[in-house]
Amino acid sequence: MKKQILGPYIIGSAIIWGATIIGASLMMRGFEDKSQVLSLLGTGAGIHLILIWGPLAAAFKKLMKQQEDEQGE
Repeated sequence: MKKQILGPYIIGSAIIWGATIIGASLMMRGFEDKSQVLSLLGTGAGIHLILIWGPLAAAFKKLMKQQEDEQGE
C-alpha cells in the first residue's frame, strides 16, 4: 500500500486511541469501580474499527482490484 494512503489512517488511529486512553485515565481517577472504563474502551475499539479499518480495508480492496486489472492486460 502506498504511504499516501496509510499516513492519514495511522494518524487517525493514534488520535482515537490517545483520546480513549486519556478518557479512561480520567474516568479511573478517584474511582474504585473500574467497570465504566470497559464501556469506554469498547467504544474506542468500535470507533477504531469503523473509522480506520473499514475505509482501510476498502482502499486495500480497491488497490488489489487495480493490480489485478493491470496484470490482466
